[in-house]
Amino acid sequence: MTILDRIVARKKTEVQAAKTKTSYSKLEEAEFFDRTPLSFREFLLHPSKSGIIAEFKRKSPSKGIINNQVKVKTVTQGYAAAGASALSVLTDRAFFMGKKMDLIQARKSNQIPVLRKDFMVDEYQIIEAKALGADVILLIAAILSPQEIKKMAALAKSLGLSVLLEVHNLEELERSLDPQVDAIGVNNRNLADFTVSVDTSFTLIKSIPNEFLKISESAISNPETIRQLKEAGFNGFLIGETFMKEADPGMAMKEFVGKI
Repeated sequence: MTILDRIVARKKTEVQAAKTKTSYSKLEEAEFFDRTPLSFREFLLHPSKSGIIAEFKRKSPSKGIINNQVKVKTVTQGYAAAGASALSVLTDRAFFMGKKMDLIQARKSNQIPVLRKDFMVDEYQIIEAKALGADVILLIAAILSPQEIKKMAALAKSLGLSVLLEVHNLEELERSLDPQVDAIGVNNRNLADFTVSVDTSFTLIKSIPNEFLKISESAISNPETIRQLKEAGFNGFLIGETFMKEADPGMAMKEFVGKI
């Protein structure tokens, strides 16, 4: 089994347990369920923002612990102050040391869109994302069929959530495109073996239809890379480890943005 296979298998078990613990009706009673989500497109394209989707991530399967000494509120507010267009918050506990409470805290502390970064395998997780205060959900083409993507994207849109579809190659892109999706994220990290190459973004950009926002994810550690990706046609840039590996991720982002 690949790392991704193990994550998905564990996630399916977790979701079944969550359904037993918290019913759909209980999720709909949550504090944030009735709030109107912020527009991912509007914030990403706003001229006063950096285009960066700044990620809060304590750990990853490939790197181990990156930074487990910082607080969600401090880091995410630092990101927002540095010009982040949106926030990405990991909610997977087993492999990334994330917590659902991290998303709630990020939502309470900021006024920019928040992406629930997790491995969506069930519609329950989309309802849950809305209840936790997310504005954007992630659908990963590598683990979902075109039919599942269509169904999940439609549910997300019915709740007012934006949808980021993540692809890693042309085959995933072509079979997964759906009009309910708002943005296509090109993951420069191969989820099978976690190797990274930003060339993946430069290769796939030409095949992404213009009606979708175009996001480059992972392997971005140099401001020059942002300039090159912008020139290629990308609207957004998901960055996590580059900032999180520093003692003060918010300051690290501020210095990074100053060099773009």
